Amino acid sequence: MHRLLLIDDDEALAGPLAQYLARFDLRLEAVTRPSAALERLAAERFDALVLDGMLPEMDGFEFCRRLRAGSEPWRDIPVLMLTARGDLTDRVVGLELGADDYLPKPFEPRELAARLQTILRRTRLTPPATPAAPAGPMPLRFEGLEIDVARREVRTQNGIVELTGTEYELLLMLAREPGRVFSRDDILNRLRGQEAELFTRAVDILVSRLRRKLEPLAVLKTLRNAGYCFALPERAA
Repeated sequence: MHRLLLIDDDEALAGPLAQYLARFDLRLEAVTRPSAALERLAAERFDALVLDGMLPEMDGFEFCRRLRAGSEPWRDIPVLMLTARGDLTDRVVGLELGADDYLPKPFEPRELAARLQTILRRTRLTPPATPAAPAGPMPLRFEGLEIDVARREVRTQNGIVELTGTEYELLLMLAREPGRVFSRDDILNRLRGQEAELFTRAVDILVSRLRRKLEPLAVLKTLRNAGYCFALPERAA
């Protein structure tokens, strides 16, 4: 059973939502303050966060930004923002700050369950390496870039690049088929695993974040009115 942590100051929401999500093998626990969430994350392992936008101490957007910018082991935990701030600008900001998905309130519990299942299929925390671990998939090596698929790590000449789960999955998808052009709809359907009401602007945001993190490498190429492709040549043996 996957463990989820809900961070929402509406105490009445947690009980009914936990009961509903249990049908999908999702165990929801709840706190009402960001400080309490950090204490729980430091003491226990959760598979994903469900984060409200309006919170005491700091809003959910600031919490997400600090989470992604930190050095703690849980900085890459999948985050679904669940908030009444549902206009396009807020969705864009949430994704730019590192959220993996964004669902505005009011919401249908079944859609929340579907989105959480998709996030959990798509992203996972990197397991610790052990000397006795069997050999995993071969790394993907390009000029100036290496993707260690077994460890879910991305390296450039400057060291390891910290990516969110969604950023990593997007990079891996494109890098596995260099030169192939993926439309925005192709990318959304592949990453989300469903054709929910998603906006293509989300892909542009993800690509922009990846480009910033991988600079100065020209990794992703934009083809006007077509989509994106992976542009680095493979490293010579």
